[in-house]
Amino acid sequence: MSNKIGIIGDGHVGSTVAQQLILTGLVDDLVMIDVNEAKVRADQLDFQDAMANLKHHTTITINDYSALKDADIVISAFGNIELEAGGERFAELNYNRERIGDIAEAIKKSGFNGILLAITNPVDAITNMYQELTGLPRKHVIGTGTLLDTARMKRAVGELMNVDPRSVEGFNLGEHGNSQFTAWSTVKVLEKPVTEVAEAKHLKLEDLNDEIKFGGQTVYKGKQYTNYGISAAVTRLVETIQSDAHTEMPVSNYQGKYGTYLSYPAIVGRDGIIQTVELTLTDEEEKKLQASAATIKEKANK
Repeated sequence: MSNKIGIIGDGHVGSTVAQQLILTGLVDDLVMIDVNEAKVRADQLDFQDAMANLKHHTTITINDYSALKDADIVISAFGNIELEAGGERFAELNYNRERIGDIAEAIKKSGFNGILLAITNPVDAITNMYQELTGLPRKHVIGTGTLLDTARMKRAVGELMNVDPRSVEGFNLGEHGNSQFTAWSTVKVLEKPVTEVAEAKHLKLEDLNDEIKFGGQTVYKGKQYTNYGISAAVTRLVETIQSDAHTEMPVSNYQGKYGTYLSYPAIVGRDGIIQTVELTLTDEEEKKLQASAATIKEKANK
């Protein structure tokens, strides 16, 4: 069975996602779309030049929305990262809102009926717009959300506890933005609640909050964009969908309780959001989540 994936937006993130998918063999047919014809054509040729030395083969088509008709997954990676220089992902909202209408219409017109994954910021608001504009089922429109923020939390906790980040469990919740937070009550390390381990070691978890929340800004200041962390998150999400793994992931999905797309753990598989999960949060965490949902809706409505 052939795996066909479309990527809309061939900037730092889109091209890195394309590279990851090609190198891992997760895509047989790749459709790359970007308004910069010269850039996307150059990347197509560059990837084709790499094929003779790669383990997997990928057929690459560029700037053809009609080719998305039989795609399994379409990834939205367009945007303008320079607008986020001040550390606010909603700074991209107006720029991306002006473009999403035509893009969503082209996706819809192609007859695409697969899973739509949004990276484009502000991702929770944009994911909501994609769902409304394309008419795809909510379970088939997913944002990467705090999958990356959660990875940053696992890195920070792992470094503090001297363990592999993959040995840290738990979630960051809410907006993929400044109102997101680490739900410390969900975090486990060394098979114990992280709060218990931190207390025994006289460590302050609160000291990690800014590093987790603003880790992307640290990367941005160093090279004016981020790409590897988010592309790894997207690649894992694609693999989860393709293999129908039914994996619990903190992705941006529609939460009726909060009336918006935001990041909250859900079971992900070939049919998108397979099942919702109910966390037992502390009162303080629940208030933070409600506040984050309110922030997303308020800023999106502006």
